Amino acid sequence: MAAAAGKAAAAAYGHGESGGGRGGGFLGPRVPAEVEAMARGVQDVGQETFRRLLKVTVNALEGKDCKESVKLIAESTNLSEEQLAFLISGMYTLLREALRLPLSTFKQEVFKEDLKELRIPEDFIVDFCSIVFGNRRPASEGTALMQRSRLPSVQDLKWRVDVAISTSSLARALQPSILMMMKLSDGTAHRFEEIKFTPLWTVQLRASHTVCLRSSMELKWCHGLQVNP
Repeated sequence: MAAAAGKAAAAAYGHGESGGGRGGGFLGPRVPAEVEAMARGVQDVGQETFRRLLKVTVNALEGKDCKESVKLIAESTNLSEEQLAFLISGMYTLLREALRLPLSTFKQEVFKEDLKELRIPEDFIVDFCSIVFGNRRPASEGTALMQRSRLPSVQDLKWRVDVAISTSSLARALQPSILMMMKLSDGTAHRFEEIKFTPLWTVQLRASHTVCLRSSMELKWCHGLQVNP
């Protein structure tokens, strides 16, 4: 809902999806269009209405259904559906990006300065900080991290080592190979067959076999001299 609303808000304000404002802060090199639209529109909103919108946004971040709450706000204020769309969408994007950053490196002073550059009113900056750095952060942060694009993880890995005792090529005899089966979190399975390798112990074993062979040939030759001097 928030993403779709952001596109509509960006179009209404004449911006592309990539935005056109100054970046460099926690929002990246370019400020998203929906955040720019929200920053302009929120200046004409009262603090009580802003806090209601902020509560709806936090609930959306936590995966809750907010349709009824948005409908109640629309009925009790003079904000149009389009205005609500870009306000909620901009708040959603701003909080989502902020909650992705670890508190160990993301400081509240930096967050405040970035919001001031967007010309967001001081009272609203305090409310944003209470979400990002306050008691509501854990639940919102967990949902924001779950919604992040991620690669599948490994759920199961099986492997075995095979050694070919006899093959059509003598050079490949007694060569170890690894067979692997990998299952991922997206349900797919991948098999890796006959991954050849030459570990150090194999090199040492070959050298040992060569020495033994030469030694046995020399002993046989010496034995022949003793029998037939």
